[in-house]
Amino acid sequence: MAYRGETGWTKETDLVGGDRSSSDEVKQYMSDPNAHLLVATESGEIRACICIEKNEDCAYIGFFAVHPSIQGGGVGKEILSQAECYASTKLGAKKYVMVVLSSRNELISYYERRGYKRTGKIKEYPIHLNVGIPLKSGLTIEYLEKNA
Repeated sequence: MAYRGETGWTKETDLVGGDRSSSDEVKQYMSDPNAHLLVATESGEIRACICIEKNEDCAYIGFFAVHPSIQGGGVGKEILSQAECYASTKLGAKKYVMVVLSSRNELISYYERRGYKRTGKIKEYPIHLNVGIPLKSGLTIEYLEKNA
């Protein structure tokens, strides 16, 4: 809903169709000792989530979503900051890494304002990961990094 819905500034509905994740995938992350899922709730409702996966001295930041009704209110910035703090203090991460659709310039700018840098590493859209079906040809993903 946060990325494939009809509202919210982070939507990618015009670029990718289908589900971004499944309940089985969430359960898999929850049982993985190297994955740490942070969830922000309000009145018993999930408002935002983010996942940190430790890999050597890097923390892969993914599964980051904020409910469309509260996007732009600072919740995303706060949960990202909390995830980075957790990754460096609890997991010993020296670097944060994330992947973004290359054509999502406004989203890349959002991360750049938070200290992430484009690495130049670009790959074809990962259809094999079952994270949706590209609606435009030539869709790519791009790696961003930030030092802890």
